[in-house]
Amino acid sequence: MVALKLLLMILGIGLCGSAGALVVYDVVVAAQLRRLLLRPAETLEGAQSATALVPRPFGPVRWQRALQLAGLAVLPLLISKSIEVVPDGTAGVRVSQIWGARPGTLYPGVHLVTPFIDSVALYDTREQIYTTAATSPGKPGSDVLTVQAREGLVIGIAVSVRYRLDPQRLNTIHSNLPQPVGEEVVAPVVSTIYRQLAPNYETREVFALKREELRTKAAEQIKARLGSDGIVVREVLLRDISLPAEYAKGLEGLLLKEQENEQLETEQQIKQKEVKIAELEAEAQKSRDVKQAEAQGQVRVLQAKSEADAMQYTLPLKQKQIEQSKLEAEARKEATLQNAEAAAQAKIIDSKAEIERQKNLADAEANRIRVTADAEANRIRVTAAADSERMKFEAAVLKQNPMLIQKIIAERLSDKLQIMMVPVDGKNFFANDVFRSAFNGTANSSASGEEDAEGNSQQAGLTAQKRGSRKP
Repeated sequence: MVALKLLLMILGIGLCGSAGALVVYDVVVAAQLRRLLLRPAETLEGAQSATALVPRPFGPVRWQRALQLAGLAVLPLLISKSIEVVPDGTAGVRVSQIWGARPGTLYPGVHLVTPFIDSVALYDTREQIYTTAATSPGKPGSDVLTVQAREGLVIGIAVSVRYRLDPQRLNTIHSNLPQPVGEEVVAPVVSTIYRQLAPNYETREVFALKREELRTKAAEQIKARLGSDGIVVREVLLRDISLPAEYAKGLEGLLLKEQENEQLETEQQIKQKEVKIAELEAEAQKSRDVKQAEAQGQVRVLQAKSEADAMQYTLPLKQKQIEQSKLEAEARKEATLQNAEAAAQAKIIDSKAEIERQKNLADAEANRIRVTADAEANRIRVTAAADSERMKFEAAVLKQNPMLIQKIIAERLSDKLQIMMVPVDGKNFFANDVFRSAFNGTANSSASGEEDAEGNSQQAGLTAQKRGSRKP
C-alpha cells in the first residue's frame, strides 16, 4: 500500500507537470510567432514606409487541455493524501485541522483520512525502558537519580522502568501530555516519587533492610500516577544503590564489627551448649556409676548367699580334692624318678655315640690332610719341573733371538712409556746385563737343579723389573 501511495503521488505530480509544460510550451511558441509577425513590412512607396506596425493575434494556447491535465493530477494526489499506513509496533491518532484530535485509535494497517484536513500522529506502542544511573550515566541518555535519606545523606539510585502507551487512550495522550512522553512525563514522575519516599527511610534501611519495600511502594505509586495518564507500567526495577564514599567505608567497618559480634555470640552459644552437654554427660555418667555400684552390690550379696549355701556341699568335696592331690603328687614323684633314670641312661648312650663320632671325624680329617699334602707336594714337583723346562726353553729362545728381551721389556713398560728408542748395537742398553744374567742362570740351573733355576729366574726377573722401572 505504501508503494501504491507513492505511485499515485508520482502520477499526480507528473500530470501537474505535464499541464504546466503544455501551457509554457504554447506561450513560448506564440511569443516566437508574434515576434516574427511584428517585423516591419517593406512598402512600395515612401508614403507607405511610415505606416505603423500592425499587430497580429496570438496563436491558440491549449488552456482547456492544461486544465484537464491539472484536474486529472488532483485526483491521484487526493487519493494518495487520503491513504495513511500505520507500521507495526505503532498506533496512530487522527488529528483534524478543524476539530483537533479525533477519538479512536488507528492500529497497524491502511486507513483512509480526509485529505488536507486530517493528519495521523504516530506513537510507538511497544514497551520502552526508562533507566537512571546511580553515579554517572552508564549509557548515553540515562539520567542520574539522587535522593536524600532521613539523615540527609545523598544516595544514588539506579532504576529501570518498563512502560508502554495505552493504544486506546492515544487521543488523550496526544491532546494533554507533552512530547516526548518518556522524557517529559515518565522521567519526572519516577524521580519525584523516589525523592518523596526516600526521606521516610534511613540510609542503612534503603541500602539493605527495606530496599524491597521502597521498590514496591515506588512501583505502586508510579503505576498509579502514570496509569492515570494512559501510560501502562509493566515493571519497576531497583538495580543499584550508591552510597556516599565516607558512609560506605563506615558502614563496611560497622558490618565487619557486627559480623565479629555475631561470630562471638555464635561461639558463646556453642560454648554454652558444650557446657550443657558436658553437664548432661556428667549426670548420665554419675547415674550409670550409681546404678553400676548398686548392681555390683546386689551381685556380691547374691554371690555371698550362693557361697554360703554352697559351703555345706563344698567341704566334703574339698576333702576329696585334697586326697586326690596327694595321690597325684605321689604319682608325679614316681614318674619323675623314672624319667630321671631314663634321662641318665639316654645321656650315657648319647655320650658314647658322640665320642665314636668325634673319633671317626678325626680319622677322616687326618686322611684328608695326608691326601691334600701328598697332592700339594706332587703339584709342587710337577710345577717346578714345568718351570725349569720353560726357563730352559726361554733361555734357548733368547740366546737365538736376543731382540726378544727388548720386546718383552717394552711390552712390560708400555703402561709407563709412550716412546722407547733402543740402539741397534745394544752397547748402552741394559739388555746385555739381562742376557748375561739369563745365561748365568741357565748354567747354574743345569748344575744346581730345578730349585736353583727357579730362584735365579725370579732374581733375574726382579733385576729386570728394577732396571726397567727407571725412566729413559
